This record gives sequence, structure tokens and C-alpha cells, in this order.
Amino acid sequence: MAFGLGISPDQRATETQIDEEMLALVTRLTNEITWYMRERGITRADLAGRMGVSPGRVSQILSGGENLTLRTLAALSTALDARFGIELTALKGDDAYRSRATAEAAEASGPKARAPR
Repeated sequence: MAFGLGISPDQRATETQIDEEMLALVTRLTNEITWYMRERGITRADLAGRMGVSPGRVSQILSGGENLTLRTLAALSTALDARFGIELTALKGDDAYRSRATAEAAEASGPKARAPR
């Protein structure tokens, strides 16, 4: 985060919102990974072995204190023999945006389930 003298209050608010969203994403990701591992009896040492990294590195990743790269996420999903699901949803309730997954589900269930556009 860069709070300098030349940054407007709107820019500060945006930076704060970005930081909060990033923290929420990292928390959700690490919680999901931890749950997935627990459900399958995979230890951090097991994951480290599968990823070819040290157990300390796995602890760093799962602590949530760092910016996870797409490469790290791909390494995690490969080591866990899993895939992350991604969905972008509107924050505003009155936004007419439908995610691809929602649109595909509506298409698959027939014309009666489709939302008006």
C-alpha cells in the first residue's frame, strides 16, 4: 500500500478496499486448502513433499501472510490433485451481471429458470 502525500482520499479508499479484498481472498484460500487437506488426511509435511518444498515453506504459504502467486496456487492444486473454482460476483444486489457459472446453470435447467436480461 502506498500512502503518499500526493494521493487523494478516493485513491486511499481504493487502496484500502484492495487491501481488504486481498486479505479476504488469502484467508478464504488458505482456509479452503487447510480444510481440503484435513478432510483427506494430508499433512503439511505431505504437501511439502508433493510440492518439492520444505515444510517451512508450506507453513509460510498457509499462514496467509503473503501474496500468493498464480504459480503457487497452481503448485498447490497440482500437489493436492485438485482444482480451484473461481467465480466473480457483483457486490451490488441490483447489478444485472450473472457469473458464467450461474448463466450456464440457468441454461442447463431450461428456459423457465433464466433470469430476465
